[in-house]
Amino acid sequence: MKVMRWSRAFTPSGYWVSNNSMSIYQLPESAQKFVDLLGIDYPIIGGPMYPCSNPELVAAVSAAGGLGVMQPISLTYVYGHEFRQGIRFIRELTDRPIGMNALIEKSSKKYQQRMSEWIDIALEEGIRFFVTSLGKPDWVAERVHAAGGLVYHDVTELKWARIGLDNGADGLICVNNWAGGHAGEKTYQALYDSLISLDVPLVCAGGIGDSNTMQQALDIGYSACQLGTRFIASSECQASSVYKQAILDADQSDIVLSERITGVPVSVINTDYIRRSGLKSGALARWMLSGNRTKHWMRTIYALKSIWQLKKSSLDESGERDYWQAGKSVAGINSIDSCEVIMTNLMKDFMIQ
Repeated sequence: MKVMRWSRAFTPSGYWVSNNSMSIYQLPESAQKFVDLLGIDYPIIGGPMYPCSNPELVAAVSAAGGLGVMQPISLTYVYGHEFRQGIRFIRELTDRPIGMNALIEKSSKKYQQRMSEWIDIALEEGIRFFVTSLGKPDWVAERVHAAGGLVYHDVTELKWARIGLDNGADGLICVNNWAGGHAGEKTYQALYDSLISLDVPLVCAGGIGDSNTMQQALDIGYSACQLGTRFIASSECQASSVYKQAILDADQSDIVLSERITGVPVSVINTDYIRRSGLKSGALARWMLSGNRTKHWMRTIYALKSIWQLKKSSLDESGERDYWQAGKSVAGINSIDSCEVIMTNLMKDFMIQ
């Protein structure tokens, strides 16, 4: 069954109407430009998450008026779809725009070749919005721009932002210190202040879990917000019920940084298992990561281990090995809702009728 399609219509005053709810919204100028450019209803991106971005979740975010961004390894390894068929499955659920996440670091030639093939397939299947991470996006931007698409690059500070823009990025996903997964070090205000002079669309990533934080981010000047943790606690996400409940039970003080998953700090919920395991990498891992000849091998070991470990923990209803990634937006998450309800609640402060 196809997910309900949302559409919008502009009023003579420049406000816009969600035809699904017949509510009228008014957005800040930068956010309005963003939704117009992407052809979506709300300035909300469903962040790509390994391992939580199941195709039904990606489709539901887009169908509810945002932009769902798929994570290729989640699609193929965690949920078992051949890549092209996985995209077509999402298209069966919604005809609204979707995006793709491209991790473009070069530690593995085989992985880079696979990512290159996935990008070509995504373009062939009509995807025109890409979020790049961990590398220079020049080769991605070249292909995407040739097809009329957009590339937004993950950054945590000005240095990486300039590299991304110099290599073809059209906008920036600004990952702050409240984000889940690999978080940045700056607050969302400090990160915005450091990047605003670049004069490109900035997307706030981290700490957005309710209407208050959504409004604060857009009022600062961000063009949109990227949410991950909030959508894990949705009815369409296939993460385990114990994982979702842990998000509901957690406060911001329960989010800690663990080096034991990927070798660099990752934001996770501080469960009993995390406390027993510790937060720091072992002595051997730290030694290998410090050496020019050995760090590649250690990163590969961590990558392979984390892919299996995070998949298992996200789907395991027993919760025995609970590496549960989450950001500090848990403070504003109190219920498991459909993506449609989540979106409506996030946008309620912009509703004028």
